[in-house]
Amino acid sequence: MTGHGDPIKMTAHKSGPLRGTAEVPGDKSISHRALIFGALCVGETKITGLLEGEDVLDTAKAMRAFGAEVTRHGPGAWSVHGVGVGGFAEPEQVIDCGNSGTGVRLIMGCMATSPITATFTGDASLRKRPMGRITDPIALFGAQSYGRAGGRLPMTVVGAHDPVPVRYTPPMASAQVKSAVLLAGLNAPGQTVVIEKIPTRDHTERMLRGFGADVSVEQTDEGQVITLQGQPELVAQEVAVPRDPSSAAFPVCAALIVPGSDILVPGVSQNPTRNGLFTTLRDMGADIEFLNEREEGGEPVADLRVRYSELHGIDVPASRASAQIDEYPVLSVVAACATGVTRMPGVHELRVKESDRIDAMARGLEACGVRIEEDEDTLIVHGMGPGGVPGGAICASHLDHRIAMSFLVLGMAAQNPVSVDDGSPIATSFPIFEDLLARLGATIRREI
Repeated sequence: MTGHGDPIKMTAHKSGPLRGTAEVPGDKSISHRALIFGALCVGETKITGLLEGEDVLDTAKAMRAFGAEVTRHGPGAWSVHGVGVGGFAEPEQVIDCGNSGTGVRLIMGCMATSPITATFTGDASLRKRPMGRITDPIALFGAQSYGRAGGRLPMTVVGAHDPVPVRYTPPMASAQVKSAVLLAGLNAPGQTVVIEKIPTRDHTERMLRGFGADVSVEQTDEGQVITLQGQPELVAQEVAVPRDPSSAAFPVCAALIVPGSDILVPGVSQNPTRNGLFTTLRDMGADIEFLNEREEGGEPVADLRVRYSELHGIDVPASRASAQIDEYPVLSVVAACATGVTRMPGVHELRVKESDRIDAMARGLEACGVRIEEDEDTLIVHGMGPGGVPGGAICASHLDHRIAMSFLVLGMAAQNPVSVDDGSPIATSFPIFEDLLARLGATIRREI
């Protein structure tokens, strides 16, 4: 499967009970960061469990382009010989980040305080996404950016020759923006400070500490204040990447809505800035057990036992949005199969993901017979109860992996098959999606 090739129409058919163990890939957010932090160290960083989806592989190529030695030793086993903070070389070619907003935004932050120039591009979906949210704060360090109208890729970033530290309050709740600013601050003197009004996923802060940076987090009246001491010497590490909760969401949600299902999803990250979906599902009545809770690679993890459940609609707290922002598409599928109304406020960030995810899910669910209401910041799904969704539609994926997988999950529980016009982007984050669901008992067919 390729996220850059010809469209691949895929159809999910109504499934019998899903059974077995779903070993989902490594966490995408941590995989990106493991490669990037390895490149910012002197010495060899060893990584196990790396997600080998196209987004992460594009980040590996980018780190090579900036001078790091990145080697694959076997499935999920990689090493990075880094160049040190401020040691990035100027790349000879354009950096293609494919479909990855995380990759391009974090890498822009990394190089923004080094005296080099780099040009970034991506696929059709990434070229539509706004980069001003990154170029505005890195300009405060002294970097200059030149892109298409609206701050779109392709974009050339000229790094600061004499960077200055920054104190910045992101105007939106975005871990990508926070992380880009902190990464830029690594090569700036003094203290770089990010103030978050709403806390977002904290993988960057955890990994910065793990690699030897001086990072403090304080709760104040302004919000969560994150302070980084600039120009540290990062120390190469061994990184064990936990399994991705955003990928685990798909087999978990499928098991909850397919009658008779009972699956185990081992080793899933339970980082409190990432596990909002599981809290929401339990609020809806989901039978999810957290077994063998432990810590791996500095991240809390657990094995999830998931059984089919008759779910009910709820009002999802807006305050939970940042902890489950990538899971709203598949949550809306679960809501369609629940009894009653599910209201999801505070989701405006979905408008600027790989696609406008609110619009994409609303139009696809409507095509499958589900009543939807929406505004700029809210999605409301009128659930049709167990087995109540008619299905039978071809839904547009909009080059968005999570949209494609969400509608395929719906097809497993709907009365009639559900298709997506292009499932190829799934490879960007979950290259074993089809095989994993097939082993559990699902039927997903390609039509080429």
